[in-house]
Amino acid sequence: MNQMRPYKFFFAMASKVGLCIIPSMYDKYHSLVTSSYNIPTNVQLCCWFSIRLAMNSLPAQHLRPHSISSMQDDVLIKELFLSHDPDGRRLDSEQVLRAMENIMCYATASEVPVSDEHGDAFAMNNASNIEVVGSQEPLGHTICKIAREILCKCSGEGDLHTRTMIVFDLVGNYRWDAKVVLVLAAFATSYGEFWLIMQLYPRNLLAVSVAMLKQLPCNVSMLKPRFKALSLLVKAMVEVTKCIIEFEGLPIAHLMMDKEMISTTKSHIFIAAYWVIRSSLNCSSHINDLIAMKSENPNSNAIAAWELSSFVSRLSSICSHLRRQVDACRQQTETKLHQKLVDLLKESQIDNQEVLHVLFALKNDFPLKDCSTQAKLGVSELKDKVVILLVSKPELLPLEKLFLLVHQTYDHPHNKNLEESYKIVWVPISSSETWIDVEERNFELFSCSLPWYSVRQPQLLNSAVVNLIKQEWNFKEEPIMVVLDSQGMVTNSNALDMVLIWGARGYPFSVTREIELWQEEDWTLPLMIDEIHPLLNKWVEEGRNICLYGSENKDWIIEFNAKMMEIRRLGLQVDMVFVGVKNPSEQVRNVLATINQEMHTTLLSFTEIQFFWYRLESIRKSKLRLGKVADTDHTLREVSALLNTEDSDNGWAVFGKGWPPDIVRLQGMQLMECLNLFPDWGGNVARRGLVGAIRNALGLAVSSEPCSHPNVLHYAEGSREGIVVCEKCKRLLKMFVVYE
Repeated sequence: MNQMRPYKFFFAMASKVGLCIIPSMYDKYHSLVTSSYNIPTNVQLCCWFSIRLAMNSLPAQHLRPHSISSMQDDVLIKELFLSHDPDGRRLDSEQVLRAMENIMCYATASEVPVSDEHGDAFAMNNASNIEVVGSQEPLGHTICKIAREILCKCSGEGDLHTRTMIVFDLVGNYRWDAKVVLVLAAFATSYGEFWLIMQLYPRNLLAVSVAMLKQLPCNVSMLKPRFKALSLLVKAMVEVTKCIIEFEGLPIAHLMMDKEMISTTKSHIFIAAYWVIRSSLNCSSHINDLIAMKSENPNSNAIAAWELSSFVSRLSSICSHLRRQVDACRQQTETKLHQKLVDLLKESQIDNQEVLHVLFALKNDFPLKDCSTQAKLGVSELKDKVVILLVSKPELLPLEKLFLLVHQTYDHPHNKNLEESYKIVWVPISSSETWIDVEERNFELFSCSLPWYSVRQPQLLNSAVVNLIKQEWNFKEEPIMVVLDSQGMVTNSNALDMVLIWGARGYPFSVTREIELWQEEDWTLPLMIDEIHPLLNKWVEEGRNICLYGSENKDWIIEFNAKMMEIRRLGLQVDMVFVGVKNPSEQVRNVLATINQEMHTTLLSFTEIQFFWYRLESIRKSKLRLGKVADTDHTLREVSALLNTEDSDNGWAVFGKGWPPDIVRLQGMQLMECLNLFPDWGGNVARRGLVGAIRNALGLAVSSEPCSHPNVLHYAEGSREGIVVCEKCKRLLKMFVVYE
């Protein structure tokens, strides 16, 4: 301690500086104690301890250099605005920040996380696709230019504040979030290059040669305090940057916000951006100082660590205040945006543009893409069209169900008649608040394969929009199809089952149209098997007798087919179609192979069997959603019976034809008893039809007398021969001819 007495002036000065230090004085004092005077290193270290102790003794309000009431900050904000000249350039700041974080994470071996190769490759591929909208210069060139400028200023003259303002001039055309992430990315490249060489040294001869030319330190163990402080500072910079990005992404311009709150938050944003960029330059200076370091002086490293720690304290304080402000702004924007969306969706607009803009285009003028061409699209592409929003998790649907949905929309015969009057837009919603790599990969896969439109960057959807989808449209992980008419009003909160049943015939996909379609339908073979297989449709149109049957029991299927072959040899014309069971397993694949090999009667593939059961499930869901009950709805009762058939040793069968529209379902012992009685009732098929003969044989018809339910059938020559069965009570209809 005796050797420090001559320097007690500097201790006193250090304490005073610790109480009143501001950005410009910070640099000047540091220069004073390290350059202007020939002060021993250990004395410098003690001075720094004095500064820290003095700062720690102050009340919290004196440690806020970013306070908007301070004169220095007012002057600084004015100076920052002189360099701020945005020209509309945009980039995905979050994506750039993630790439920067990856570099910092892998910079030191102790921080390398365990990750799969596919995830790393996906992250790198995403980073390589980042573009700067509105700029002719590629992102890589911009980052390199900033990195060169930082490197030159680090080794040049001038205090840190002056060098910081020069960098602000360099990124003057960008928004505040972009300014910060570009400078952080430039620093990360230098930091990453340094650690890449140090990690490869001395195992790699190239790294050894480069390290020798740059005169990098051979041993970094003495520098651990400095790098630890550097790591903490980087984390603090990232946290502040996330606050800036979040605020810049809020749709403030589209809402009536609290002006005082926004003004206060913006002031915090400006000061925060300044200190992040200033800290980046300071970090770069420390990396630059390592070049040609002659000796690893522990005192010098301790001073450097303390200097970095002072920046950590300042940024932590900034982040704390900024986070509170941004959270308050976010909560207010979510509330106002949610209410605005609810109001817009309830009222009829001139067109659908305002609704779609608020839903998707608050952050991006081209929020959509054509999945088939990858072309970027604006919401104007959907003007005057019915828009179906397919909302789902990023993995969308099981592949078979997805194939059926594509077939019922894109490939449906009626689709050509609509002349693109409607469009489907896929809106993926993450299962959590933040997207994970698996979800990112699933989205990229499906969004490059579908024939529809898709939200281009679903990660950027406003949280208020996501909450509306979950709360107002009741999205609960299962896919839904929300229909907006050409004026932007919701006409159906979930048309998925409707689309799976009728495809493009359901246009305009409103609830009213769904009710109309059910009024035209009854429980018939065309309803069960529509568009599943072309040959099956042809059989229905030709009025052929068809038997749909299902089971997983191979022995029962062999027995059933043998009995049906025997009946067919006796003269009954009937086509057999195996449809397996609900949720078909590998056992169904084995049964299909057996039928194909031994009976040569396979028609539907395993995938088409899944289509059949998806269709039945959609029929039941649609009926239930419209408030129907099985006690009074014949279609719901029959489809529920098939879907609720449990796997057992005995199977089931449905007999029917395209016309007349009547089918009969038999299962278990009743089915086999009916087939065994064929010699008794087979002679009635010609007069009553197959279904009528079966009903009569089993006593299923209530009465042989005609019923009183009217049914007007339009005449077409040759199409009304034979008997007609009542669709309601299944009794025979008496024929009357009406001339018009």
